[in-house]
Amino acid sequence: MEIKSFEKKIWLASPTMHGDEQKWVDEAIQTNWVSTVGANINSVEEDIAKTVGTKYAVALSCGTAALHLAVKLAGERIYGMPKPNEGTLKGKTIFCSDMTFDATANPIAYEDGEAVFIDSERDTWNMDPVALEKAFEMYPDTKIVMLAHLYGTPAKFDEIKAICDKFGALIVEDAAESLGATYKSKQTGALGDYNCISFNGNKIITGSSGGMFLTNSKEDADKVRKWSTQSREDAAWYQHEEIGYNYRMSNIVAGVVRGQLPYLSEHVLAKKAIYERYKEGFKGLPVTMNPYDEANNEPNFWLSCLLINEDAMCKQVRGEKDALYIHEQGKTCPTEILEKLAKYNAEGRPIWKPMHMQPIYRNNPFVTVNGNGRARSNAYIAENGCVDVGADIFARGLCLPSDNKMTAEEQEIIIQIIRSCFE
Repeated sequence: MEIKSFEKKIWLASPTMHGDEQKWVDEAIQTNWVSTVGANINSVEEDIAKTVGTKYAVALSCGTAALHLAVKLAGERIYGMPKPNEGTLKGKTIFCSDMTFDATANPIAYEDGEAVFIDSERDTWNMDPVALEKAFEMYPDTKIVMLAHLYGTPAKFDEIKAICDKFGALIVEDAAESLGATYKSKQTGALGDYNCISFNGNKIITGSSGGMFLTNSKEDADKVRKWSTQSREDAAWYQHEEIGYNYRMSNIVAGVVRGQLPYLSEHVLAKKAIYERYKEGFKGLPVTMNPYDEANNEPNFWLSCLLINEDAMCKQVRGEKDALYIHEQGKTCPTEILEKLAKYNAEGRPIWKPMHMQPIYRNNPFVTVNGNGRARSNAYIAENGCVDVGADIFARGLCLPSDNKMTAEEQEIIIQIIRSCFE
């Protein structure tokens, strides 16, 4: 079949507006509540807390801000107030998901901590509980775990929580990608000691930007709210006794989120339909979809991902910014598929490059199931008997166009484009 380029670009994941967003944005402008206070913020905090299942929510400028204040809060709870001009985690190690966006790891650096990256497991592509337990044996003084739910698929939370309880550690839950996903019937974003979600433009619910800190503790919510408004004290003048941040959500951004939120379930169902169509359409190809635990998890299917079987990979080499491949009949690789999608005006993306492979973090400790140390190259991994699951998924995987405005007919063309790469 002849494949023609899409006239209108097929995006990886773009905002899906419904019209209600304009109503609340207009109201904010008409009533002159365009700052970081207003009815939209109040409503969104209440509605998100109710939706996710926590008692309190604090609306912030982005998910990264929520993660930063969450890890700062965890650090102060365990280690106490830091010295002046030092981060809360100065000299401390923090365990962190390895295969994630760097917004999960960066807040550790903001607070002067050292991230120890924990390899992924095959069942969900999330933090490996076995590697986590090994990490605690290697770094027994670690008391905080930064756990991300990759691409909207919940991690093996009960196993991870049991290990954290055993070693007296707190969990900062990065549910930025997983709003609407459930683990054993409980919403992600309500599982950890401190919980964070994102409303970035590509997320399943968006405000164009924005994030949320979620908790069952009024004291924690009040603390984060204070920090997010420059830590102003209750005085008639501007009184400051600790470092603060300009992290509060705008009432206009909150208006967009307020208009989006009623459509969360609809968006999740649309994303699931995309995942299922891909799964059906790829039957017979040497590939698998991003996995999840069907007995315990219901992802939000934010992004549908593809993993090429090892024996169906053509030769592919990646540098820091460029990639090369050699096409082989019956085989392909992520680089070839992504290039071909782009040729037909469709957007895909590589899998998140694991944090331990990033130039900024490659000297940080990295813990795998069968090995450990400072992973600097595939040769190091092989020489030391390591099983680097995240690096393998990065090498063979890619994120597929997952925009919930993509029609079934357009998705069928995407499937045909990918099939043609194996010819």
